Amino acid sequence: MRALKTILAAICMVIGVTAAPAIAQDKSTIDQIKERGVLRVPAILNEDPYFNKDPRTGEWRGFVIEMAGDIAETLGVKLEVVESTWANSILDVQSGKADIALALTALPSRALAISFSSPTYYNSFVIVSPKAELASATWASLNDPAVTVAVDLGSSQDLITQQYLPKANVLRFKTRDEAILAVATGKADAIINTVLNSMVMVKRNAALGQVYVPEPVLSSPSVIGISYNADEQFKSFISAWAEYNRRVGNNQTWIVNGLAPFEIGLEDLPEGFDIGG
Repeated sequence: MRALKTILAAICMVIGVTAAPAIAQDKSTIDQIKERGVLRVPAILNEDPYFNKDPRTGEWRGFVIEMAGDIAETLGVKLEVVESTWANSILDVQSGKADIALALTALPSRALAISFSSPTYYNSFVIVSPKAELASATWASLNDPAVTVAVDLGSSQDLITQQYLPKANVLRFKTRDEAILAVATGKADAIINTVLNSMVMVKRNAALGQVYVPEPVLSSPSVIGISYNADEQFKSFISAWAEYNRRVGNNQTWIVNGLAPFEIGLEDLPEGFDIGG
């Protein structure tokens, strides 16, 4: 009898140990975030108007921070910023270091790693160049060995060059600052980037030239990255947040506010660009 009780006690211990993780897994993604008290979002240094960190105060700014703050407020938690890079932000979500990542270009290759929300806004790929003759450039005309363009390695614009400019002379740099320097020093004819980044670039450094939108306009949805391990309730919530705020114009307002410190308004954006898609 004593042996039977010992065996039953051991079985109960095994059941208890194996049941504990199952109980934890039963908590919804939103419940886990609320229990933690923070929504974790990756952010990148020197990426105005998306986000940037004030070195004096340590505070983050930018329209992505405003968007993420609104999501956190809707959930009833605080926003926690995880310093990252564009490439690592996807890994942060995939590994569980961050809950979501905003302002991602919805590339098919990235969809292999994380899930995407509905679009928050639309972005366009453009060129920044001091050469006026490139004002009427098309992607087809840029696809020429005589044209030298600069991109930051592994970025969405790098992937665009691989697809649309396989014949062009493409200089790939580890950082965007190096790519900008290549144009400023005449090593490259143009830098390829997204329109919002590019508008800030030329405001900070007029020597870079102008922002031009090659035809056809390559408009890409900007989405929120979510872990595939997140439950459907959380994914639906994030998509609903993105869709609602895009349609009522809140996302556009946050973007405009992010551009305001650089004295850039909607009227300054290049013709053919539409935030709402």
